Order: sequence, then C-alpha cells, then structure tokens
Amino acid sequence: MKRVFSLLEKTWLGTPIKFTWQKTSGNYLAVTGADHIVKIFDRHGQKRSEINLSGNCVAMDWDKDGDILAVIAEKSSCIYLWDANTNKTSQLDSGMRDQLSFLLWSKFGSFLAVGTVKGNLLIYNRQTSRKIPVLGKHTKRITCGCWNAENMLALGGEDKMITVSNQEGDTIRQTPVRSEPSDMQFSMMKTDDRTSTAESTVRVLNQIQAQIILISVVVGKKTLFLFNLNEPDSPIDLEFQQRYGNIVCYSWYGDGYILIGFSRGIFVVISTHIREIGQEIFQARDHKDSLTSIAVSQTLNKAATCGDNCIKIHDLAELKDMYAIINLDDENKGLGTLSWTDDGQLLALSTQRGSLHVFLTKLPILGDACSTRIAYLTSLLEVTIANPVEGELPITVSVDVEPNFVAVGLYHLAVGMNNRAWFYVLGENAVKKLKDVEYLGTVASVCLHSDYAAALFEGKVQLHLIESEMLDAQEERETRLFPTVDDKCRILCHALTGDFLIYGTDTGVIQYFYIEDWQFVNDYRHPVSVKKIFPDPNGTRLVFIDEKSDGYVYCPVNDATYEIPDFSPTIKGVLWENWPMDKGVFIAYDDDKVYTYVFHKDTIQGSKVILAGGTKVPFCHKPLLLYNGELTCQTQSGKINNIYLSTHSFLYSLKDVGLNDLRQMLTQTLMLKRFSDAWEMCKTLNDHAAWNELARACLHHMEVEFAIRVYRTIGNVGMVMSLEQIKGIEDYNLLAGHLAMFTNDFNLAQDLYLASSCPIAALEMRRDLQHWDSALQLAKRLAPDQIPFISKEYAIQLEFTGDYVNALAHYEKGITGDNKEHDEVCLAGVAQMSIRMGDIRRGVSLALKHPSRVLKRDCGAILENMKQFSEAAQLYEKGLYYDKAASVYIRCKNWAKVGELLPHVSSPKIHLQYAKAKEADGRYKEAVVAYENAKQWNSVIRIYLDHLNNPEKAVSVVRETQSLDGAKMVARFFLQLGDYGSAIQFLVMSKCNNEAFTLAQQHNKMEIYADIIGSEDTTNEDYQSIALYFEGEKRHFQAGKFFLLCGQYSRALKHLLKCPSSEDNAAIEMAIETVGQAKDELLTSQLIDHLMGESDGMPKDAKYLFRLYMALKQYREAARTAIIIAREEQSAGNYRNAHDVLFSMYAELKSQKIKIPSEMATNLMILHSYILVKIHVKNGNHMKGARMLIRVANNISKFPSHIVPILTSTVIECHRAGLKNSAFSFAAMLMRPEYRNKIDVKYKKKIEAMVRRPDTSETEEATTPCPFCEFLLPECELLCPGCKNNIPYCIATGRHMLKDDWTVCPHCDFPALYSEFKIMLNTESTCPMCSERLNFAQLKKISDCTQYLRTEVEQ
Repeated sequence: MKRVFSLLEKTWLGTPIKFTWQKTSGNYLAVTGADHIVKIFDRHGQKRSEINLSGNCVAMDWDKDGDILAVIAEKSSCIYLWDANTNKTSQLDSGMRDQLSFLLWSKFGSFLAVGTVKGNLLIYNRQTSRKIPVLGKHTKRITCGCWNAENMLALGGEDKMITVSNQEGDTIRQTPVRSEPSDMQFSMMKTDDRTSTAESTVRVLNQIQAQIILISVVVGKKTLFLFNLNEPDSPIDLEFQQRYGNIVCYSWYGDGYILIGFSRGIFVVISTHIREIGQEIFQARDHKDSLTSIAVSQTLNKAATCGDNCIKIHDLAELKDMYAIINLDDENKGLGTLSWTDDGQLLALSTQRGSLHVFLTKLPILGDACSTRIAYLTSLLEVTIANPVEGELPITVSVDVEPNFVAVGLYHLAVGMNNRAWFYVLGENAVKKLKDVEYLGTVASVCLHSDYAAALFEGKVQLHLIESEMLDAQEERETRLFPTVDDKCRILCHALTGDFLIYGTDTGVIQYFYIEDWQFVNDYRHPVSVKKIFPDPNGTRLVFIDEKSDGYVYCPVNDATYEIPDFSPTIKGVLWENWPMDKGVFIAYDDDKVYTYVFHKDTIQGSKVILAGGTKVPFCHKPLLLYNGELTCQTQSGKINNIYLSTHSFLYSLKDVGLNDLRQMLTQTLMLKRFSDAWEMCKTLNDHAAWNELARACLHHMEVEFAIRVYRTIGNVGMVMSLEQIKGIEDYNLLAGHLAMFTNDFNLAQDLYLASSCPIAALEMRRDLQHWDSALQLAKRLAPDQIPFISKEYAIQLEFTGDYVNALAHYEKGITGDNKEHDEVCLAGVAQMSIRMGDIRRGVSLALKHPSRVLKRDCGAILENMKQFSEAAQLYEKGLYYDKAASVYIRCKNWAKVGELLPHVSSPKIHLQYAKAKEADGRYKEAVVAYENAKQWNSVIRIYLDHLNNPEKAVSVVRETQSLDGAKMVARFFLQLGDYGSAIQFLVMSKCNNEAFTLAQQHNKMEIYADIIGSEDTTNEDYQSIALYFEGEKRHFQAGKFFLLCGQYSRALKHLLKCPSSEDNAAIEMAIETVGQAKDELLTSQLIDHLMGESDGMPKDAKYLFRLYMALKQYREAARTAIIIAREEQSAGNYRNAHDVLFSMYAELKSQKIKIPSEMATNLMILHSYILVKIHVKNGNHMKGARMLIRVANNISKFPSHIVPILTSTVIECHRAGLKNSAFSFAAMLMRPEYRNKIDVKYKKKIEAMVRRPDTSETEEATTPCPFCEFLLPECELLCPGCKNNIPYCIATGRHMLKDDWTVCPHCDFPALYSEFKIMLNTESTCPMCSERLNFAQLKKISDCTQYLRTEVEQ
C-alpha cells in the first residue's frame, strides 16, 4: 500500500479532524479541524479551495453525485454549500432559531436533512429550493440519522427515541431505546435461505412483496439494536461480550452480514439471516490495545481496521487472510477515522494529533511493453520503466496527469488522457519531458517504436514522428492520417513494429504500412471486422481476434492464416515470446488464465497452431511481457509480479522430480520445440520410449540433423542411415514426404511426394509397402513400364489371399516377353492359377514345360488336393520328388510304378506300405527288406521267426534294436524249443519280469534269472520275489543279497548271519553293507554281537568291526578299532600293515574334520619312523637312520616280537653314526638276561666289547627353530620345551618341521621338509606315508604354513 500524501496543517495539530470524500468520483477530500475552515484538497493532496465558517464545523456531507458539499457550523443557522463544478461557496439560511446539530443528503433525489439541538428538523429540496421545517420531531438534540433508497429518513436523538419520516417530514414510525442512539444505518434483513440462482427470482418477487426494512443503530455504545419497520413491536437487541469493549463503528456488507469493530482491538462478523441472527460468524483480534475505526469498500471487497499505529486490510471473501498491513510508526497519539473513496482507489485515515494520511489501495492497471522494456503505472502520477530481462534498474517518471493510457517505445514514453499525450525521452540515467501532442479526438491507445508514434482515436490512426528534429525528414514523412478520406472504414486496432504500422478495420482488412518506403505493402481481407491485432517482435507473424472472438495467426509472407484452436471468447490480449530462441510461442490471456500456444511453421503436415497448455493467473494480474516462459504481470497495487508458465515448468523445477512428471515435461518441451532441453531430459530419464518420442518429434518438425543425433544415441542404425541419405534434400515437399513415410503416415507422404519434384518416390513407397492397388494407379500415371513388375507382385499377394481369378489375370498381365527370369515366375503363376481354376490340362502342360522343379512339386500338391492323382504323380516324378510320387502311386494302387521308384525313396512310410503289400502276396524276402528300410523291426523279427525260420537273424535284430515286442516273440520261440535260459533272458529284456520269474521258478533256473535281473533296472518287488524264493530254498547268502537289494535290511541281516563258514567273508562284508544302509541301532548291535563272537563264541577279525564303524560313519569308534587292529598287527610284527591301517584312519578322520586321537597320532609317528629307517639305511644315510632307530628303541615296547633285532640295529647304526654314548646305552640294555641269548651271533662279541669298554663320546645333535615360537631345539625332537606344542614331523626324515622349508605330499597332505623330500625322491618314487607315486616336480614349496600348524590332534 503506497502513501499518496499526508496532510499536516499547523492549525489542526492537537485536535481530532473531520474529513469526507467526494461521493462517486472521489476527486475531492474535504477536511476540517479546530481552525473554523473547511479545506478542500484534490486526490493528489493539492489544496483546491477552502470555506471559512463562523465556528467549528458540526457536520458536512456530499450529495449523491458529489457535486455539492454541505457544511454546518457552531453559532450559525446557515448552511454552507460548495459547488465542485464552479468552485464557489454559497450560504443557505435554514430559518431555524436554534443551533444546527445534524446534516445528511438523501441517497436518491437532492434532499438535505438538517437537525437542530432542540430536536427540530428541516428538509431542503435543492432541486426545487423548497424547505420543509418540522418542529418537535425530537424533544432533544438530533445526533444521528440515515436515508434509505425510498427516501425514508430515520433519526435518533438524545431523547432516546428513533423516528422514521418520509421525505415530506411526516413521522411514519417511532420507537424508544434504552440509551442514547448513534451510528444509524438502513438495511434489508435476510429472511430465507441463501438459495441457488434458480430459486432467486422467486425470492426477489417475495421480497418485493414483503420487504423487511431494517434500521440498525448502536445503543449506549454497547448493544446493536435492529428495528424492523414491518414489526415495530419486536425489535432485536444484540449484546456482545464485555471483554470486547465498546462498539466503535460497524458496517453492513455482502449478503446481510455486519462487520463490527470494538474499542479493545477486536472485530466481529455477525449474520442477520433469520436462522443465524446474532451468531458470530468470524472474530479476530486485529489490534492489541485498541481499535478506532473500520471501513468497508464494496468495490474492492475489502475491509480495513485501524488501531495501535497500524491499518490492517482483510479480504471480505476470506477474512482469515490478511491482505495488507500499513504501519504508521510516527503516529504516537493514536489513530482516528478510516474512509474509502467509492471506487476503492484511495483510503484516508485521520489521527488523534490532527494529521491525515491518504493511501493508494487500487490503481488502474495501465502498462505497455516494447521489446523487453516495460512501463507501468506505480502510483496515480507515477510511471515506472524497467527492463527486467536486461537487468536495467527501474526508473520512475512523475507525470502531470492521472493517465488513461501508457505507451513505451525503444527510447520514449507516452502517457495521456482524453485527446492529449505527453512524450518523454528515456535517457541513460534520467527521463526528460519532450512535448505534449493534441490529437483530433479522444485517444483510445498509442503505440511507440523507435522514431514514430501511432495514436488511435475515433476510428483513425495518426502516425507521426516523436522527435521531428531528429530526422531531416521530408514533410510528408512527418505525419500521416489513416485511413485515407476515400477509404470508408473505421480502424478498430493498430500496432507498431520496427518496420510496419499495422492496423485492422471494421471491414475486416488488415493493412501493413511500410514506414521505410512510406507506402502500403500488404493487405489481408477477413470476412468479419478485426477487433485486436498483436504482431510478433519482427512483424512477420500476427495474431488477430475478430468480432466473433475467434483468433487467427496471420503470416504476411505467404498471406496464410491459421485458426487458433480452443480459443476462449473471453481472451483480453496476446503476448508473443520475446526470447529469441523461442520463435512461434505466444500466450493468450483472460482475467484468470493464460493459454500457451505454439505456431509450428515447418512440420510435415504443414504449418499449424497448437495449444500447449494453460496457467492460472492470480487475481488482478495483467500480463505485460513474456520472456523464456516467465510472464511479467502488473498488479492492482502498482507492482510487477513474475509467474512461471506451467508449460515451461521444465526450466525451473528439474530437481527431485518424479519420472511421471519428467515424462510430462518432456511432452511440453517437444510441443515447444525445445529439443536441447528435451535431450537433457531424455538423458535423465534414460528410457528408450522417451528417446523415441524425441526422435519422432524431430521428424515431425523436420529437424533432420537433431533426429540423426537422437537415433544415433539409441543405436537405431537403420534410421540413422535413412536420414543421412535424405538430409541434404532441399525440396521441402520431398523431404517432408520422406519424413512422413518414416512416421508411417503413408497417405500424407504420397501427397507430399506427388507435390514434389520427384513424384516417382510415391510409386516406390507404395511398392515397398506392397500397396499394389495404389502402386498400379500411380504407375499408369508415372511409369507405365513398371506395370508388369507390379502386376506380378500384386498377383503373388492375391494368390496368397486366395483371390485366384484376379491373380491369374495379373500374372498374365505381368508377362513381358523380354525378361526371362521375371516371365518364368509369371508363367509359373499362370500354371498354378490355371490348375486352381480347373483348367488342369493347360496348367499341367505349362508346369511340365517349365524348368522349375519346385513348380512341379507345388502343382503336384494342388492336384493331389484336387484328387487328380495320376497327373500329380506324373509331375512329382518329373520333378524328381520320388517319395511324393511313390506315395501318390500307392494311392492309385500302381505297385509296379512304386517298385520302380523304390530305390530312390527314403520315406519309411512308403517302404512300410510296400512291405505290407509284398507280405500279403507271400513274397517274404522282399517284404523283409522293405520292412528293414521302413525300420519296422517287430515285423522283421516276426517274418524271420514265422516265415523265413531264421532265429539267429531275429536274435541279432532284437539285440541291436532292443525291441520289447521283438524280445517277447524271441522268448516265445525259445520257450517252444525248451531253451528256458534264453527264454528267461528275452522275457526280462521285454520287461515281462513276472513271466520270467515264474519260468525260472518252474524250471529251477532262478540263478540265471537273478543274474540277468541284477544287471537291469529292476523294481523292489522283483528283488523281493527272488529273495523269498531263495529263503524257501534255504540259500541264505542269496536270500540276504536280494533282501538287501529290495531294502528289507533286518531280513537281509538275519540270512547273512546264518551263512555257512565257506561264504563267511563275503557274507560279513554284505552284512556290514546292510547295517550301513539301514542305520538301525538294533541291527548294528546284532552285527557287533556276531563280530564279537557273542552268538557263536567265535570272535571275527577286528577288521570287520573297523569296516562296520566306517560304514556307519562312526569315525571315533572306527579310530579306536583301528588302533586295536594296528596294535595286533604290530604285535604280530606286521608293521607296514599297522602303519597303513593307522594312516587310512588318520586320513578319514581328517577329511571328516574330527580331531585325531593322540595315541593314534603317536603310534603312526613311531611306525613311520621305523619305516623311514630302512629307506635311510638303504641310501647309506646312517645318521638319519640312527636318529629314527633311537626314537623306535625308546618305544621298544610297541615292537614286542622284534625287540632284540631292533635294539641290535640301533646299537650298530649309532656306532656307525658316531653316536657312541647312545650305542653304549642300548648295548647295555641288550646285556639284560632276557635279551642276551637272543643276540645274533655275528654281533654278540662286538656288543659285549662295547659294554666292557664304554666310549661315551657323542656327536651333538643339530638344533633348529620351533615353527610355533622359534625356540631352538634338537632337530629330531617333536615336543617344544618353549611353547609345549607338538610339532608336525617331516615324512621324509622324521625331524620336526621348519617354517621356511615346508612342503606337503600332494596326495596325503602330510608335511615334509622341502629340501629333504626332494633329495629322497631322487632315489624313491613313492610317498613314504601314503605310498602313492610321486616325483619332485609335483612338490610345491609353501611360503605360508599357518594352516598346517593348526592342531588336528587331540591335546
């Protein structure tokens, strides 16, 4: 809200002032204070007149038209009248003896009511100058009153009475009130529901019959009293909450609502609707401490309240929303009264200290734009010029009059009213007034460009130079009036561009006047008058609206018009896009919506206008400028506001947009031809459909290069190559034709091709599309020599669809006589069609003459379908289709021909048919050959057995072909011969197991049956039946075997344990397998008892128990058994066997990831050390041998059967290796009495001598680091004293392992010292642990041995 002016007269200071706006126009404001003068100001704050009074002003009021201001003052019975038209004051004597206290003009007519302090009344009719005095209307001072539309006058006075009189002064009604009345107003009370339009007519009629006339009046500043003239006995008293304070003032508005302001800052809305009367519809605290006044503007539909140094303005339609707040921080004594002009443009406020402020609340929306520069009214006498696009700072221009029109050019501004215009020059920093121009009539609008101005007035346009001294212009170029005198038309609209003056007339003519050449260059005649025109910035395109409110785009270049689709009849104006890249975009706007249109000049369908979308515009926004989708609008408050068009949303809101929104935006960009924006969007979407949509749009708009770029991106090679071929074509129609074809619009493509310089392209297209009818029509016109070729293609299509009559005609038309290949196709077609049409002789003779085999086959097939077998067979045979020929000859029963063709026939079916025929004739040898060719083996076997008596051949055929039926036949044959074994074999082969079983049972051949069936895929029932047979025969092993096969484990075990000792081993092995599969504890314990000898007192070999545990996957028990077996083997001296048992168990436990018992690990290590001795000694490595023997001798109890030999070897090897002390200690052991006599004679004396003469010298054992803790310990020591870990040992030397010399056997994964193992493999070819073959190339040195240090042995 802009403050227009403030009045601060010294004489008013310190006292409240009164003021009143001139009614209707609001051009004058009458103000008076304590200085006995009424000052009259115009709406810009300039003092126009003043009226001197005899005392302080008591009341003043303007008449209904605002022509006369009436004033009454203290100490005077005169009425002062000031005439606004003549600026003169006159005095009227009231003729009253007492002082005047009240004055009010009527709403209709020119009646002035004047009341006095004693309650008398004067009614003065200004028109007739008649005065009607009415004495004693009230008994005390008249303080308030109001007129209504019927010229009833209601008055209130200090006598607490309300009187209602007519214009003659006669009292019609009167009523007492409880306290002193004030602020009296007339209104109509609402009686019924607020109804719809359909009922409103009836309602109005009812109201006219029984109108309820209400008088509202504030009584005692606390209550609102509603007095119904029709029901004077039942007035309504409305009381309000104490906390609201006193009623300051109130105002009726809208549909029977009252807005009431209270002294404590609250305002309330109540309804006078009969059902809601007295209800608070709305309540708000606008001001914290106090409220001094409210004012309602019906024109603006706004309400203002003032208090606490501010004015708050609400919209009556939505009171919750604050429309504006005006702060008056310099007013510290409080505010006074608010009042609006009738048109709502100005709001005046008086204050307690005697000042008056006037604010601008509504401006006429006047503005103009030229290129990107805009000019708009920002105050009553101020125009602002801005160029928001180029970022120039706005310049404000003060003007001399309130303008009716504003126009801006590149360098000038024009404002004006009536028939005058004032021109200003726009400098870089300042604006200079240039001149004013008077025209020959009232100006409707003015247009400016660089040098010229054009004004439209009373159906004429005057074009003139703005600054005549600027150009050395010839006089006739200075000004010109349009239209010429002899042109009988009125100009209704005009526009000015850089080059042209354009105007539209009531006769529908649009004229282009070229300023440069000073002559008309173009005119267009429209059927009806042209109301408005809007050229684009260059003037090369123009939108015009005719008197039917239809919109068109007119292109003067080719004199073409294009109707604008969906053009609303409420459209007020059009703006073209000023962004240079977006040519062809324009908007049309009405009061609440903007429609975006695009003129597509170059599309494959020609030029057209499309509606791209609509954007809602806020209330009272007038579009001024469109630049890149941003619409600059002017508002009522004199500001500009930017709106983004919804059709250009892709320019502003691409972040965080959903995929669906992005797709809609893509459609917008394509409508607007913003292909680079669309490209970015497609990159974001990365969706094949989006890219295709962009590509299609490019084709539609003939943007070939861009389309190539898009198709290249999505990898559509075919389109890229096609477009590359046509991109250089300059013929518009030809190029458009190609593009229409690419978009599948073939009819359009044909029309474009025919209009182009290369009409033959239409024919080529129709041929490619196989539209042969169209192609033939075009060929007649464009290329008659192509008719035969098109006829042939058309005939092929007709044949395919079954139209043989026309196909034959076109094939015949297609024969040229000079194109051999083409003619052959046509002749083939004629042959086939002739046959199909029933002309078989002609068709067959043509087919026989024709070189093509395929034709003979096709004609043969047609004839075969027509049951013409002999001709069909003849053609097939001629075409070398022997199978088909033979098949057809068979259908004719021509066996002689079939026999001739048989060597060439490959089809088994034909051989079969022939074979059956020969068999029926009793020619079995020929039949068997034919059956073999037909692969009918059952028939071959049947004939060999039944007719040719050749069973060997039949058996070999059965074995080769595995034929079930054949096997049955052979079995039957052998059965007849009494060869039961062979019969059983062939019965099983033919899956007749029951018959085979019965046969085996009858002839005691069950073993044969069992052997045969064991090698087949056999069911449990078959196994069971065999088992039951053997059970009956008491053949326990066989019964057990077959019970196991059919899964009856307990019965299997029962029989296997009953087997005689001759079958013992195999039976126990099978029993173990049975228990392993059964996984049944009962069966397991039965078998264990048997193995332990519980049942028969004969324990079985422990190896069976070991195998049982392995079968049951009970690895711990197996391990214990393995240790026992190993111990027994050891005791028996079978050390290698014991080693292998322990090793295999060790490997099994390791694979099952079970910890290895330490006893097993130790035993294996000692046995392995013993085995290594032989290898070392054999290789002459006595030290290594001695060290291993010492380890074995230290555990000599584990080798009970070889104590003496082992100790003897230890003594000898230690002696050889220089370990004298060790040799002595073991020699001393041998001298024990239990061993002494068992020493080998060869060594006895030597050993005794060693003991007698002891040598205790000993070679020190080398130390190497522990792989766990690096502690140095003797190399054959396996327990580290440092970290108490058992160290893995080398399987090649028996020493403990070293971290940096580690390898493993690739077979058993046992560790070895890489260097030592490599040396050993030079002489040995197997692993000493697992005995698998090995060479040193297979060894790999392991750098990280951590995984091998994880203990696998129980601690």
